[in-house]
Amino acid sequence: MVHFKEIQPTDHFEITLPHALSTNERQLLTLFYQPLTGPEPISLFLTLWAEAENHTPQQYNHYYLMHVLSMPLKKIFEARIALEAIGLMRTWRKDTANERYFIYELVRPLDAPSFFKDPLLSMFLFSKIGEGAYRKLRQRFLTQPNKEQYEEVTRTFMDVYRPINQNLPQDELETMTPKQIDYPFYYEQFDFKLLQAGLSEQLIPSAALTVKARETIAKLAFLYHLTPLQMQKVVIQALDEQNKLTTERLKRCAADYYKLTVSTEAPVMTKVFDAKNNDTLHAENLTKEQELLHYLETTPPVQVLRDINNGKEPIPSSIQLAEDLVVKYSMPIGVANVLLEYVMLSTDMKLPKSYVEKIADHWNRKQLKTAKEAMDLAREERDKYTKWKQESSVVKQPANSQKKPSYNRKSGRDEQVPDWFYKRNEQQQPEKDSAVDFEQERLKILQKLDRAGE
Repeated sequence: MVHFKEIQPTDHFEITLPHALSTNERQLLTLFYQPLTGPEPISLFLTLWAEAENHTPQQYNHYYLMHVLSMPLKKIFEARIALEAIGLMRTWRKDTANERYFIYELVRPLDAPSFFKDPLLSMFLFSKIGEGAYRKLRQRFLTQPNKEQYEEVTRTFMDVYRPINQNLPQDELETMTPKQIDYPFYYEQFDFKLLQAGLSEQLIPSAALTVKARETIAKLAFLYHLTPLQMQKVVIQALDEQNKLTTERLKRCAADYYKLTVSTEAPVMTKVFDAKNNDTLHAENLTKEQELLHYLETTPPVQVLRDINNGKEPIPSSIQLAEDLVVKYSMPIGVANVLLEYVMLSTDMKLPKSYVEKIADHWNRKQLKTAKEAMDLAREERDKYTKWKQESSVVKQPANSQKKPSYNRKSGRDEQVPDWFYKRNEQQQPEKDSAVDFEQERLKILQKLDRAGE
């Protein structure tokens, strides 16, 4: 549950949109970035974008995103880090004594020429969509005139202006040169000292290793998995007649070197960070009670209500009550789920609001943080909660009814796990007089429409 260390449903966030985004940038998000990240991160970006266009600053919580996107918190966290890695979002976090706050800053996507010039992003896209679709995108978006035969003579800020203090050291002047950060790539990790150790000034002038050239060299070395010694050969081949290292020549020479010495197949990007792989709990190694606790910690309360009730959709008042536990009472999601489960199993599948709120107030004063703590307290305080239930005017047990325990002990099992948890993934057989399954009917209609459109 690595994501629960990073983010909670009740954590607040604000959205900043430094630059207004255009329709063209929406196309870039869909056609360029979505193949790289998948649909869920782009869906998150578009949702935050829509909210950020509201000119009134507003605070949200992540439970709101879980509902709008119909995604569990884990998926939202994975979508967020994907946006951060690809350069579409920057995140700031502030921890207080009781709460945690985030600022999500949406970043403008790269324009098409910059995207295709970047060796990592362009190759990543190529490996995702294939050569045919890649060429079509280039033809569609790269409509600028061919600049191959031209030399850029644009003056920089430092060419035109000078600081008043003329005694500033040269290294200070170099750090003042502005540099645009396209996405988080730390090219300083490449060993440029080793690269330059085998290149004499006559062979490769140090002036040719500009900031842009260095960044391109580092990206290409990362992409093709080439060492600084191998990149020496690429740099020598890429130097043009004017003793300059252009991005296009570096890309071409690196690709040629890779094909000749490594493989004719294009390199493929693989995802290293995955919350699933970083999760310390693996289902195959869990006992049934640990599996239940993991489920309660990671599942939205509305889904827990469905699973307890054999997959049936909960009524709006039950949904609102579950939301209030997380949003209004700032209850951790695992604790809220245990509370909902405990009350439903001890009141013949009912959710009396006054009874739920009385236990919620007690648990909040106990400052419960995990589903395990809530489950243990529910067992310890069972007699007290039974008395509260009897005092409630809403809940009236029939005289011949017996109290249903929250957790039944299964024969042959060491753990106490409720029956519904074992049955939650079973297919429910519809009754003859049951209502129409609108979701199934909707899917049938969509399939018919798809066939009609073929």
